[in-house]
Amino acid sequence: MFVALAATWGSSFLLIKIGLEGLTPEQVVWGRLVTGAAALLAISAATRTPLPRDLGLWGHLVVVALLLCVVPFSLFAWAEQHVSSGMASVINATTPLMTMLVGLVALSQERLSRERLTGLLLGFAGVMVVVGIWDRSTGGELAGQVGCLGATASYGLGFVYLRRFGSGRQLPALSVATAQVLLGALIMLLATPIVMEPAPLLTPRVVGAIALLGVTGTGLAYVWNTAIVRRWGATNAAAVTYLTPLVGVLLGVVVLGEDATWNQPVGALVVVAGVVISQGRVRPPRRLIEATDQESAAAAPTTVPSSSGLEATTPRRRSRRLRSRRRPTR
Repeated sequence: MFVALAATWGSSFLLIKIGLEGLTPEQVVWGRLVTGAAALLAISAATRTPLPRDLGLWGHLVVVALLLCVVPFSLFAWAEQHVSSGMASVINATTPLMTMLVGLVALSQERLSRERLTGLLLGFAGVMVVVGIWDRSTGGELAGQVGCLGATASYGLGFVYLRRFGSGRQLPALSVATAQVLLGALIMLLATPIVMEPAPLLTPRVVGAIALLGVTGTGLAYVWNTAIVRRWGATNAAAVTYLTPLVGVLLGVVVLGEDATWNQPVGALVVVAGVVISQGRVRPPRRLIEATDQESAAAAPTTVPSSSGLEATTPRRRSRRLRSRRRPTR
């Protein structure tokens, strides 16, 4: 399931590119959400997972559907008219960094630590390498790259909003996912008269790509991800994020014949390194910490929530604990 999940999410950008051969960006989103909602409703019915019953939650899920489905899907589809599918998959890897950045601003319990600041700066440097800021050949390509970053920023806003207003309700993850994708599909269905102009060119290649994108990328992939989190834990399951850029670039080169420049894989590695460091999974090099220590000292908290939801103690608190352990007991 882990391999299938990495392949599915990594190939999503390839499928979007193929769908654009006969559809507009809005039509790609329409097809993806409608087929994805149908797949998730079928899975929910098969597993007897009910939809949320809280009307207040449904109101919040409308916002989530816009931020996690309609807006980012539309931006990625539009952007891939100007950039390669491999480039889009690499920029998508900045989603954890965007989520962390939004959380630092919007969530009072989130604090900036040295590791997080180091990871954010490293991730930003990786994005600059990926987009190749030293070589601006066309304005269209730059616009596409900005569109991809806008999509990951929307993901960041959506995840933080969902955490702020959807946590603590003890609902099955499949139930929430089905509801938000269903709402996104309803939004696109209401816009059908506008979206379906001009008429789509439905070749077997295009229809197959959109069907796979919706059923697997938006439907089955979520079920696989939920199962992996339950078996391996959230920290290990999140490693799939590191493989999707590799899959996306490889498929773009092999299937579509896209050009892969040296800065794409190098930048992707830098972005992934930033994500790993910001989530506290590895310690950054001492020199890198010292370079950002002064910037983060003023904002350094006594405790830092880790990616797994557990508290990670700072060096100051660890030293206090060590001193308390050395005191003799009577």
